[in-house]
Amino acid sequence: MERRLFWLALSVAALACSLSSRQTPLASPTPFLPLTSSPTDSPPTAAPSQAPAPTEAPTPTAAPSPTHAVVGLPDPAGVRWAPVVAGLASPVDLQHAGDSRLFILEQRGSIRVVQDGNLLPDPFLDIQEKVTSSGNEQGLLGLAFHPKYASNGLFFVNYTGKGGDTLVARYQVSTDANRTDPSTETILLRIGQPFPNHNGGGMAFGPDGYLYVGSGDGGAAGDPFNNGQSLDTLLGKLLRVDVDQGDAYGIPSDNPFAQGGGLPEIWAYGLRNPWRFTFDSLTGDLFIGDVGQGDWEEIDFLPAGSPGGANFGWDLREGLHPYSGGSAEGLLDPVAEYGHNLGCSVTGGAVVRSPSLPEWQGVYLYGDYCSGRIWGLLRGPQGGWQNSILFETDFRITSFGTDQRGEVYVLDREGTIYRLEPAN
Repeated sequence: MERRLFWLALSVAALACSLSSRQTPLASPTPFLPLTSSPTDSPPTAAPSQAPAPTEAPTPTAAPSPTHAVVGLPDPAGVRWAPVVAGLASPVDLQHAGDSRLFILEQRGSIRVVQDGNLLPDPFLDIQEKVTSSGNEQGLLGLAFHPKYASNGLFFVNYTGKGGDTLVARYQVSTDANRTDPSTETILLRIGQPFPNHNGGGMAFGPDGYLYVGSGDGGAAGDPFNNGQSLDTLLGKLLRVDVDQGDAYGIPSDNPFAQGGGLPEIWAYGLRNPWRFTFDSLTGDLFIGDVGQGDWEEIDFLPAGSPGGANFGWDLREGLHPYSGGSAEGLLDPVAEYGHNLGCSVTGGAVVRSPSLPEWQGVYLYGDYCSGRIWGLLRGPQGGWQNSILFETDFRITSFGTDQRGEVYVLDREGTIYRLEPAN
């Protein structure tokens, strides 16, 4: 069995630990760098390259001007991760539906609601009888609310079905805003999974209104079927579909392979196990955390308005480093990476847009499942990146999320959700 499974077979620690014992802020962020590496890693020597643009870039939606210009990573001593709710069973995702509620996925197959600070006793959706969660990386893994959810009540989930394949399904909320009838399920997409790991599972609607779906390379180790680089499979990809067209979905006309040359759902490829991706709610920029093989974890980035067809390199490369060989021409470099001296499995994060944290505006926070470290990543005015470890925690970090206000949360697999808040 591959030793680098995202979900490790770890004993669950007691939740009685105090907050102060579970997190330690660090200081002295690193300066802006043209290519980032971990503070203790040697700087990479590979020159950055840009993937070819097979399609015209869509016109990006103009974003409002930031209210606070951040020129460097802030001092983490000024904030804390405050517990918000506990008692969850392996929480793996947190989303909002455009209101004050939080929706939290439990890996076993249920969606829980936090309303007015309280965890409601009844789930928003319970499909445990449909979900396989026996594998460490299987289960109910992704949730995305339709951009017009307030009027149409539609949302989408990504889960591992009883046969082990990935299913993307649509549901509709009932007349009770906190309950969904499971019988409203419509399966939109089924992705065959050859192995029980590297399911990906993240989903998000982009600024363009299309649904993006993250898919892992199918599992095992070393991408034995070369799924990451193959354009004839949906594995190892970032998919992009129009859920408002067709019986299941339509293909956006500017998808890079809409007219042939690859499967039309593919938006980007060369991913191993994209465990959490997010769009910056202000700029529309895309960040992807891609879990590495044996040595390197990486963060990938596409600025808003980028065309489809980006190749993030797996399995030709792991991070910035050669893996299976072959030409590196046309591969898009990660904007940050770290070695396994600092962790073992990256968890993609969220961009801070909290009005209560003006000095954190635009900082992308991401973490490591094994070590509990949390990094801050910030793009500089000249395009360079500042990247530093900001917090040492003992959280088993499964995901980050944001609420309607832009507050950032981190999910601990042990069952507690924390929010980033001012320390005083």
